Amino acid sequence: MLLRLDKALADMQAGTRSQVKELIRKKRITVNGDIVTKPEFKVDTDKDTIFLDDKCLSYTEYEYYMLNKPAGVISATEDKSQQTVIDLIKTRKRKDLFPVGRLDKDTEGLLLITNDGALAHNLLSPGKHVDKTYYSIVKGRIDKDIVDTFAKGFIVDKELTAMPSKLEIISYNSDKDCSEVNITIQEGKFHQIKRMFAAVGSEVLFLKRLSFGSLGLDNTLKPGEYRSLTETEVNLLKNNQNYQTLTK
Repeated sequence: MLLRLDKALADMQAGTRSQVKELIRKKRITVNGDIVTKPEFKVDTDKDTIFLDDKCLSYTEYEYYMLNKPAGVISATEDKSQQTVIDLIKTRKRKDLFPVGRLDKDTEGLLLITNDGALAHNLLSPGKHVDKTYYSIVKGRIDKDIVDTFAKGFIVDKELTAMPSKLEIISYNSDKDCSEVNITIQEGKFHQIKRMFAAVGSEVLFLKRLSFGSLGLDNTLKPGEYRSLTETEVNLLKNNQNYQTLTK
């Protein structure tokens, strides 16, 4: 890919556009061993070797990370007072990463982090009907009538009519009066699952996303940990095929 040198350097987090122009002006940048002094100089990111002083800078067009989001971290790119999911990706090479969709601050589990806008649009587009599966602990006993209500779709409140979803009952704890369930939805409205259970007289006590489209949470990842997606996982996401990540 041919890019201006200053843009390539900024993408590689060598600094802001103004900062990298200063680096170029001070003759601290070489391309294939030659000092380059023009910010507009075109580099081939697939072939050229770029150095800042004695540090080789490698260009990466797209990055894809699977994060096991912990509770207490917000799904945002930056925030002045709170830790964001992007802050957790310590090895990132790109400065333009963002979370694909969002999880509530108190929700845990799978979150895709990337800078691939086309893939994000494809996964989030309502017309694509991409499944998102969550494990949840909710108040009370969940019976078949509620399962049927979720399966048909229903009016949740004045602002939300939920599409049909799949609700699976795992267990009921009579001592704590709570149920363990898995729920699969294809939407992602604000506090949607919490609003859906509230509408049927329950309350979400714990929520964790297990899968998003073809991508399943690698359960070797502890909360706050992440890893790069494999080439296979990226291709399956792009093709929207059904695939679950296997635990190693």
